[in-house]
Amino acid sequence: MDRPESLADAPVQVRVTGLHPHEEVTLTAGSVDREGVRWASQAVVTANDSGTVDLDRARSRSGTYRGVDGMGLFWSMKPRDMDAGKAAFFPKLPEQQASYKVTLAVEAGGKPIATRSLTRTWMSEGTVHQALSGGRNGVFGALYLPPPHAPRRAPVLSIGGSEGGISNSFAAALLASHGHPVLALCYFGCPGRPETLENIKLEYFATAARLLDRRYGAGTRKPVVIGISRGTEAAQLLAHTYPGLVSDLVLYAPSRSTTPGYPHGVAWTRDNDPVDFTPIPLDDVNGDILAVAGDDDRLWQSADAARSIGDERTRPGRQREALVYKNAGHHIGWYPYSATARYAKNPISGSYMDLGGTLSGNAHAQADAWPRVLSLLGG
Repeated sequence: MDRPESLADAPVQVRVTGLHPHEEVTLTAGSVDREGVRWASQAVVTANDSGTVDLDRARSRSGTYRGVDGMGLFWSMKPRDMDAGKAAFFPKLPEQQASYKVTLAVEAGGKPIATRSLTRTWMSEGTVHQALSGGRNGVFGALYLPPPHAPRRAPVLSIGGSEGGISNSFAAALLASHGHPVLALCYFGCPGRPETLENIKLEYFATAARLLDRRYGAGTRKPVVIGISRGTEAAQLLAHTYPGLVSDLVLYAPSRSTTPGYPHGVAWTRDNDPVDFTPIPLDDVNGDILAVAGDDDRLWQSADAARSIGDERTRPGRQREALVYKNAGHHIGWYPYSATARYAKNPISGSYMDLGGTLSGNAHAQADAWPRVLSLLGG
């Protein structure tokens, strides 16, 4: 391995040397999630003429992924005794455990011949977590802050989807490790906030943006807002209603219009009045917009929404871009190289919802989109 310790969003080069030319070997990866469930993956590959396997070049003939993919062992891990598409890999929260271990092993002829462990880190040394529980500002969520002496980069307001609570802790910790102060906002589904996605005040998001800018603003650049799924509605409404508070937008699996509350009523209010179910104007957004979607989203038409956002005219000097990925579904958001799910449990009914895409399609989309998000953020 070229990097036995690395951030969880960094690719790792895996090579096996000293094999016989054209020898067939099985590579495996394993880890343990927050519930103590063992996850594992495997790839059956063949050494080259010099007796070397390089996963950036070697084709997996069978296993949990097929084809050439240097990080296939990481994103294709499956849980024991569970359907792979119904669970995503989550270790302990970053503030509980800053990193997690992955064990790689090589078998030849059914016998183990090599084992290595590597560390995947969410929170780099000096990165800080702070819980926000209302207080004077009335903001609930979690702050993930870069080391005190790190260069000041754009702060990020992270807004999750209909799952509620603080849902983006891992991505927030990674962004902080890249130098960005991040507020992972809870707007419903946590103590002190509404239980459901109904009648959420836009003023609450404005308060969160002001708090983030006041404490951690990076010069003249206002906070960047990253929304995912239903959170993209809040992100767009915030940028439209309060254009002076925020700058750029990153919209994962977006909607182009406001949609009803969940499970009932209206989702958003302004001055205690319901926000209409209409397309959200974006002509006054004071920054760039990046919309990311999968063309097989089964939850809603996020690909059409992303294309619509990318096609709209913008202010001089500003950019809008749509990234729409084939064979990717609704679960396209955030960092790469971790096992995702095709299905998600409905928090109201308890049944599973088909999010679309394939596990490999989602993985490849995340690996391509994440560096573009970091580039937009400036780090």
